[in-house]
Amino acid sequence: MSNRILLSKKDSQISAEISIGGSKSETNRLLILNALYENPIQLSNISDSDDSRLLQSALSSDSTQIDIHHAGTAMRFLTAYFAIQENRTVVLTGSDRMKERPIGVLVDALRSLGAEISYLDKEGFPPLKIQGGKLTTNFVEVEANISSQFITALLLIAPKFPKGLHIQLNGKITSRPYLEMSLKLVNQVGISTEFKGNIIRILPQTNLENKIHRIESDWSSASYFYSIAALSDSVEIKLDTFFSNSLQGDSEVVEIYKNYFGVQTQFVGNQILLSKIPNFNFNEVILDLNRTPDLAQTIAVTCTGLKLKCKLSGLETLKIKETDRLLALQNELAKIGAQVEITNDSLEIQDFFEVSEIPLIKTYNDHRMAMSFAPLVVFQDLEIENPKVVEKSYPNFWEDFEKL
Repeated sequence: MSNRILLSKKDSQISAEISIGGSKSETNRLLILNALYENPIQLSNISDSDDSRLLQSALSSDSTQIDIHHAGTAMRFLTAYFAIQENRTVVLTGSDRMKERPIGVLVDALRSLGAEISYLDKEGFPPLKIQGGKLTTNFVEVEANISSQFITALLLIAPKFPKGLHIQLNGKITSRPYLEMSLKLVNQVGISTEFKGNIIRILPQTNLENKIHRIESDWSSASYFYSIAALSDSVEIKLDTFFSNSLQGDSEVVEIYKNYFGVQTQFVGNQILLSKIPNFNFNEVILDLNRTPDLAQTIAVTCTGLKLKCKLSGLETLKIKETDRLLALQNELAKIGAQVEITNDSLEIQDFFEVSEIPLIKTYNDHRMAMSFAPLVVFQDLEIENPKVVEKSYPNFWEDFEKL
């Protein structure tokens, strides 16, 4: 695949059946848990994303240096994982962008628990030197408004502590559904937890039962097909494997796209069927996405395609993702005719203007920039740079997109 892809406007009558890979979020959490207990769980429908492959490779490696490239989840989860691997020292590094993504909050928390971690370059950022050991302290405090992955990294290793772990979250909790998903996955493999108010309690667990666990497909990846459905005149898209009692916070896409964009979801077995609600009335979109920040790019592009003004808040974590997603959205939405204002935690589409040339959408090494803009081909030709960036989370995206 070349360094850019040209998408040509298609008929807006859409029909397809697509199998989306397993959730990266669920896969990566279960991979860590499985490795901690010497792999008693047989996992099926594992994510085929770069992030999950890199994490699997790291967990099976006996090297003293682990390079996880762009995989932010792997960096955070492995920092905690290697901190409790007794008699092992590892240098954990990544891409140039990864070395710009802060990890000090997690390192401070692990150090307070007794971990030996040092910075090899810039204070508060990878690469890290981690000297694994047995951690026995059973209480830690962290700010609640940080990325949920920092907190999840702690709770995943917590059952291996002799007395378990109490995590005190100070302030307003960000991305609570991701924490709830992590705890439910931990519960499903046999570990006891409690989440009351701002305190998470994880009990110790010496071993896990052998079992088979089928991973649900990724709702974040499904969101791009919801966007296509919203932008199309007529649609019938079947996606699998999805559950009506999903653990994933991004399953809220079902209600968001029903209420704001007129896309109906029907669950049939382990499939979902997307269709249009007839004569739907569109209005300004006002959403707090604190619980589902990974849907922000998809929703902003859908709004632009439909010329709907919107106010999206609760987006404070987007500035420390693969790129500064708020700034990236402001830059690229302007290329398709949207006037956008951003703050540290919000995005507002205020007006629209005509654009005559075919836009070239920059992706900033961010998989979600590429996939969220692709549905606009329903309306217009566009080019997307670095199309291979989708391999981070959804390697088959362009093949599945072509089926439409």
